[in-house]
Amino acid sequence: MRALFNLQNWFLENVGNIDLETMKNWFLFNPKQPLLFNSALFLGLFLIFYVIYILSRKTHYFRITYVVLFSLFFYYKCSGIYFGLLIFSSVVDYVLSRLIYEEAKQGYRKFYMILSLLINLGMLAYFKYTNFFIDNYNSLFDGTMKFEDIILPVGISFYTFQTLSYTIDVYRRELEPTKSFMDFLFFVSFFPQLVAGPIVRASDFIPQIYEKLKLTKEDFNRALFLIIGGLIKKAVISDYISTNFVDRVFDAPNSYTAFENLMASYGYAIQIYCDFSGYSDIAIGLALLMGFWLPDNFRTPYQSGSITEFWRRWHISLSTWLRDYLYISMGGNRKGKIRTYFNLFMTMLLGGLWHGASWKFVVWGVLHGLALVVEKFFGQFIKFPKNMFVRTIQVILTFHFVVFCWLFFRAKDFATAFQVIKNIGKLTFNYDQWQTIVLGYKNVFLLLVIGVVWHFIPVKTIAFMQKTFSTIPLVFKAVLLGLIYWVVYATASSGTQPFIYFQF
Repeated sequence: MRALFNLQNWFLENVGNIDLETMKNWFLFNPKQPLLFNSALFLGLFLIFYVIYILSRKTHYFRITYVVLFSLFFYYKCSGIYFGLLIFSSVVDYVLSRLIYEEAKQGYRKFYMILSLLINLGMLAYFKYTNFFIDNYNSLFDGTMKFEDIILPVGISFYTFQTLSYTIDVYRRELEPTKSFMDFLFFVSFFPQLVAGPIVRASDFIPQIYEKLKLTKEDFNRALFLIIGGLIKKAVISDYISTNFVDRVFDAPNSYTAFENLMASYGYAIQIYCDFSGYSDIAIGLALLMGFWLPDNFRTPYQSGSITEFWRRWHISLSTWLRDYLYISMGGNRKGKIRTYFNLFMTMLLGGLWHGASWKFVVWGVLHGLALVVEKFFGQFIKFPKNMFVRTIQVILTFHFVVFCWLFFRAKDFATAFQVIKNIGKLTFNYDQWQTIVLGYKNVFLLLVIGVVWHFIPVKTIAFMQKTFSTIPLVFKAVLLGLIYWVVYATASSGTQPFIYFQF
């Protein structure tokens, strides 16, 4: 771990060497340096943005326009010219939703609805799955189709689901369209959750646009508490475990012992949780600072006693979106048991494919889908006693099933995933070897333990910590936030690491 107190170098590298080229980099897109929450540049830009945002709290139109422009700039810094695609998608859904809302004839309403689905899912399919289809076509039919030179726009999976929820809700007459295009663009482009969620429902978010900006002292304290906690989870725990252990083992599993393969599997489970829940906490905290409520995206998922419960705690905004707009649209549990099992399975399979254009994501979704079906089927006949012993066994089994599935999610291909499984199968207890490995990776194992303990901190304890944090004077909170950003820099071994879910 790099020295934590190298403040002079940090200042020289990030503040001291300001020249014209540096200033251009602040405002121009650099694909190698997207704008990340855990970067000093974002902190600086957000502080400037936030001062003007608060000062404009009484001017609704200016405030909305100002946030939209900053959000588009944020997206430009993350994905370059594809901010134009975001605007195009917003124009299409705003116009079609207006037509759906104002049209009296059901046939036309359905036509506009299908047109919206085709355009949105068509863009998603083109950017995300074109080369996947070409690869499979070539493999199946000995084809020679060339791969397309396509760059996946950051966050397209997330904002596509958001705009679809808006159009579907308007079609179902559960939501009125926004009052203006700018309001709708605000909903779609809201930068705290734009590129990696949580996936916000139009019915939850849009009414907040028309409310007066209210920021209580409790909201402010909770926001800072979430942001600081999220940064520690992401940039300290997740990134360090990833770059110093997990990535190395998954890059060459045969170069490591069975124990290291096993611990890398556990390590990835902690890494992806800290990475994604850390991002969600920062996003929710930033939105709260701006007076907007976003839904929780994680509720200690590794405490789940079943896969059904796991999906009520992991990536909640996605699982509820899939339930409401896919599972229920396919018939849910209204068409008999067999159809219910099929709908559950297909929802998870498509959920897996949503994560990435690869068969390993499909397998990951299929495994979870099968687990949900098995649990639902046997749950009719088997009722386990509810006590601490049984619950502990259920949590351990569920956790290990989830870790097993993560192997396919994390590995670069099936060969690597099966190699890791094969290596773990050779595990034997060897105290001296295990001790040597633990001591050799003591920082990694220490952070792994912290990640696990953090995950199992009782809700009451978290509430107490948050309450204690709220009593600290504001200046010390600001210093603490700055200190966390400094620690993020000081502990980064290869620059600021992007969030895992940016690739989806």
